[in-house]
This record gives sequence, C-alpha cells and structure tokens, in this order.
Amino acid sequence: MAWQEWLDEVKQFDFNDLNEGNIGAWPVLVRAALWAIAFAVVLAVGYFYVIADLRKELAAAEVKEIQLKSEFEKKAFKAAKLEPLKKQMAEMEESFGILLGQLPADTEVPGLLEDMTEKAIDNGLEISSIKLQPERAQEFYIELPIAIEVEGTYHDLAAFVSGIASLPRIVTLHDYKIKSSKDLASQQMSITAKTYRYKEVEGGS
Repeated sequence: MAWQEWLDEVKQFDFNDLNEGNIGAWPVLVRAALWAIAFAVVLAVGYFYVIADLRKELAAAEVKEIQLKSEFEKKAFKAAKLEPLKKQMAEMEESFGILLGQLPADTEVPGLLEDMTEKAIDNGLEISSIKLQPERAQEFYIELPIAIEVEGTYHDLAAFVSGIASLPRIVTLHDYKIKSSKDLASQQMSITAKTYRYKEVEGGS
C-alpha cells in the first residue's frame, strides 16, 4: 500500500512547486531519487579523484620499476665482467713484476759489467774497454748506457752479441760499428748496451 500511496503523491505533485526550503514536503520517491542522484554524484567524484591518484601512483611505480630493472641489469653486467677483470689485473701485475725483476738496481750494475766481460772472454774476444756512461733520465725510467769496444772474428762477435741479449736482465744493444783491424785478421766492434732502472718519484719511499 505504501508504494501505491507514494506513486499517487508523485502523480499529484507538481514539480513546479518544488521548494528547496521545504524539502520535507516533497514526495518520498522524489526525495529518494534526489538522494540517490546526490549519492551517485559523490561516488562518481570520489571515484574519479581516487582512481586518478591511484593511476598516477601506478604510473610512477611502473617508471620506478623500469629504472630499477635498468640499474639491476647494469650492475649485473658489471658484476659479470668484474671477475675476468680481476684475473686480467692479476696477470698484468704478475707480468709487470717479472719485468721489474729484470731491471737492475744500482748495486747490480757492477755485476752486469762483470757478466758482459765474462761473455766477451768466453767468446774469445779481446776487450778494449767496457765503460759505464752517464745516466740518461727519461720520463718513467733511467737509461744506463754501457760503451763496449771488443775485437775478434765475425763469428765470435756474433756469439758475444747473442750472449749479451740472453742475459737475465733487460739489456738492449744500439749503435753497432764494425771495422776490420789493420792486419785484416779480425774485426773491431764498438757497441752501446743499455740497461734500465726505476726513476723514483720525488717524495716517494
């Protein structure tokens, strides 16, 4: 019965008589419809703002996820290359240590001169002179030139040069000069052998 009464009220009600100041006098169905519309508007507005904020947060989270994935991939790539680099560095340090071990210290230079003298004698050469020359400072090292003058046959001179090159210390040979002796029985050779040592950094230990 109540529904019928409400319907009758709506049919008899003139919407032109709606008075905002007397909402209580409106038919029940009209008031219910008004509240339903108001509630729907509130829901729509709330939904719009809440969903909009959630979408912004979601978009920001997706961007952050992409950034984190990119950073992870870069770090993973670096980590994958780290071990080979460590191994390569260790090999380089080992090779560098071997080379350093071939550079004579100041106290070893006299021994190097003795080795050269023995090589000359072992190969039957006549030694005119083996003299240490003034040092020559380079950017990272110091050259120690040694002027050598010996006399012998071509074969003996070649054996002497080969022997110097095979010494355990780094020795390079420069400025070959060979001329025949007066009697043509032998050859006179002058040559510069260079060995090297560290150039210590100023203020270093």
